[in-house]
Amino acid sequence: MNRATRRRKLSGIAAILASSVVLTACGGEDEDSASDKSSAKPAAKVAEPLVATYDGGLYILDGKTLKVAEDIPLEGFNRVNPAGDDRHVMVSTSTGFRVLDAAGKKLTKVEFKGAKPGHVVRHAGKTVLFSDGTGEVTLFDPQDLGDGKPKSENFAGPPHHGVAIELENGELVTTLGNEEKGVGIRVLGKDRKKEIARDEKCPGVHGEATAQDEAVVIGCENGALIYQDGSITKVKSPTEYGRIGNQAGTDASPIVLGDYKKDADAELERPEQISLINTETGKLKLVDLGTSYTFRSLARGPHGEALVLGTDGKIHVIDPETGKTEDTIPVMDKWQEPLDWQQPRPAIFVRDHTAYVSDPSTKKLHAIDIESGKQLSEVTLPESPNELTGVQD
Repeated sequence: MNRATRRRKLSGIAAILASSVVLTACGGEDEDSASDKSSAKPAAKVAEPLVATYDGGLYILDGKTLKVAEDIPLEGFNRVNPAGDDRHVMVSTSTGFRVLDAAGKKLTKVEFKGAKPGHVVRHAGKTVLFSDGTGEVTLFDPQDLGDGKPKSENFAGPPHHGVAIELENGELVTTLGNEEKGVGIRVLGKDRKKEIARDEKCPGVHGEATAQDEAVVIGCENGALIYQDGSITKVKSPTEYGRIGNQAGTDASPIVLGDYKKDADAELERPEQISLINTETGKLKLVDLGTSYTFRSLARGPHGEALVLGTDGKIHVIDPETGKTEDTIPVMDKWQEPLDWQQPRPAIFVRDHTAYVSDPSTKKLHAIDIESGKQLSEVTLPESPNELTGVQD
């Protein structure tokens, strides 16, 4: 199937998802940061900014030229995610979620404090934060970030590695678990008092994505859960242990791209199969990739293509309906996933028709046109990049 055919074939509406905890309260602004207006008056706006972490700081890059616009020192292992508007990025630090004005080249004073800050989910005009150490869920409108710390809804529950997402109709999908393990999900109504659905047969619950028509997919160690229209459906793995922990969804397809691990005893499994979860049929298809990949390897193209950055140094472009590889785009040399998950490894971030790919071994960052496979630009950074993201509303 060529790209033109695929473009006509894939269409839809959707989002991104998540899950969380037992909820309780509602809050607002922090005293020390509510008055921060620094991001509202940027000195010089960076065009379509990207953000790459490195050991000791953050690089803010121009999305077209890939030139470093700012180098911001920041100690510790930091993680980055789109904040949900056209200028900010959320930075997960040791103390909480900090707001980076990427377009304005400044780390603001705005912070959502919380122990072990984890997932950041954007969907239906809301950004949802989950702090693993406290079980707290924070929801806010990212369009208010330029006016200091936005008003937020805050809910508390049992600490666990979780995630949460608010849907268009106000329902909240959350994970269930404790500090030892995750067990499933629950769905709460708009008033947060009525429980609409619950499933506790999802061991190792992890990861989230949304597909066409707002179907939410959450991974388990034995398959995945699909929530849509008030009901939860379990999709079983074809193997006894079949862990799906990282997913990539798109509003252009009813099919979610997931990873797939089947060796429960491996110190570090380097999987060579991906999963394609069809939210319309409730079926799961495994696809042999012919190379391994990591949790930073999954993305979706502008027409719903499933994109996987393999350790063979190529982007594999896969038709999610057939599972066939339509194209492979060479980007870098072969590489191997490190044992420590916090150590740098190549990452892919997609925005519109461009795939941005980092290569820590050469300190390079590449911009690739997904349609043609041609390299648009390249830069060599002073330090090896680790996590990679950009603004994305």
